Amino acid sequence: MSLIHGRRTFISGLASLAGFAAADSARADAAQSPPAAQGFDLAWLDQMKGAHKQLYDLGSLDLSIEPRPLRFARNFLDTFRDVYKLEYPRINVAVGISGPAFPMNASDRLWEKYRLGERSKIIDPMTKKPAVRNIFVDDGSDISVKALQARGAVFWQCNVALGVVAQGLAAATQMPVAEVHADLAAGLNPGVRLMPSHVMALALAQEHGFTYMKP
Repeated sequence: MSLIHGRRTFISGLASLAGFAAADSARADAAQSPPAAQGFDLAWLDQMKGAHKQLYDLGSLDLSIEPRPLRFARNFLDTFRDVYKLEYPRINVAVGISGPAFPMNASDRLWEKYRLGERSKIIDPMTKKPAVRNIFVDDGSDISVKALQARGAVFWQCNVALGVVAQGLAAATQMPVAEVHADLAAGLNPGVRLMPSHVMALALAQEHGFTYMKP
């Protein structure tokens, strides 16, 4: 074998090894990177760049028992404003909703159509009867959904839990589950982020620097 041929063979072998190494590295990076979220917009997590971030896990909160579930988030925003003079976007809040807390994320249309107040035993403080409107979304106070959204708070809804809610409502109304699920997803309050699952959203939020609180 000539010296030139041997050198070419050696260089070719190095190139092949480098190619295999690059492919292995790409596969490793792909394995470590989260898969693309199909049909879900998770970009809001990257947009929360405040120095202080806290999420409130309302996943299992019973709204019939806790009439002021957002007071902790309001207090967080108020005290950081008063002590450190911080407002959005320098301070961030996320409110995670799943399970029985779903009505908080539902529009008035859904409350009336599916009788959410009656089913969840939530009483309207104005009528003293089962609510046919979302009493949490805009009651004129500083602990309403809209008041917190105006201060940068993001509300999310667990899609897995939404499926369970849809199954129950479909059985009660004799409607197809898929139809009810689509109706619920379309009827979420403006600004609510539909997340693949509550547990996934909790993990992602904490990976993005949010501290955790369960009222």
